[in-house]
Amino acid sequence: MNIQSAFASQEPFSLQRRNPKGGTKRLEGWGFANETDTLTDVLLGSPAYLRHLATSSLSRKHLRENPCNIQTAQAQHKELVSAYEHFGVRIHWHEPTPELPMQVYSRDSSVMTPYGAIITAMAQWWRRGENYAAIRTYEKLGIPIYDMVTAGTFEGGDFNVIEDGVVLIGCGGARTNEEGARQVKEWFDKEGWETRLAFIDEYYVHIDLMVVPIAPKLTAVCLDCTDPAIVTWLKDKGHDIVDVPFQDTMALGCNFMSLGNDKIIAPTSSKTLIEQLKARGFEVAAVDTAEISKTGGGIHCMAQALRREAA
Repeated sequence: MNIQSAFASQEPFSLQRRNPKGGTKRLEGWGFANETDTLTDVLLGSPAYLRHLATSSLSRKHLRENPCNIQTAQAQHKELVSAYEHFGVRIHWHEPTPELPMQVYSRDSSVMTPYGAIITAMAQWWRRGENYAAIRTYEKLGIPIYDMVTAGTFEGGDFNVIEDGVVLIGCGGARTNEEGARQVKEWFDKEGWETRLAFIDEYYVHIDLMVVPIAPKLTAVCLDCTDPAIVTWLKDKGHDIVDVPFQDTMALGCNFMSLGNDKIIAPTSSKTLIEQLKARGFEVAAVDTAEISKTGGGIHCMAQALRREAA
């Protein structure tokens, strides 16, 4: 058999599942309607090959003043894994490779949606291989690919599902640029979602450093650095706002993971948020991530929700 006939005999290979006209069917068994339902499955990246690189203003600052102790960072990640296990969340892993030292931030290289995964387009050249690795991970898990960002750069920390059918897309320029953000916005406009772009200063890296849903109609927001128009938009939707002080935000204090059922995994640095949530009756697993976060990300950055179930 020659090469041409060999290829012709194979099944057509396509990663695209998105209906270009909208109305894409929601997945069964994977995906979620919002970021606050019960988390059952999460995708993590191993810190086995973690290196401290200049990926953001925050990581550059620590690199100058007090670089990350990798062994301590790896131990902190184990504590984070233990917190997910404690709450009964099934953990899935990217395959670690030495060429992908920042793969621990599994939020960035893909986005999970109700329709399948979006493969993003990383801004920094040393992270672009993570996108290809993400394709392999989703193929292994049997999760369809909804589409891939091609118009510009786009990273998963800027895709913020506020509630079912409503997404806030961050656009800071340095990591997610306007072209990439508008491509994703167009897809979800066609799906009938309400989509809003949030133009943020590149200093804040991604929108999930300043706005993250906690529970239905309850959202953590750093009021000191979030556009007042975004705050008004959330309040008009009936969201109660839990303010995370700017200083806490700079220690990734607004970068936590909602597990649903009034359970949260948060960094120990987020003292104000933890106090407020406990006062509201939330169960909070506080994990020290100070060392690993020197490399540029927090708890929300280190997790990609794969499946959530309505309570």
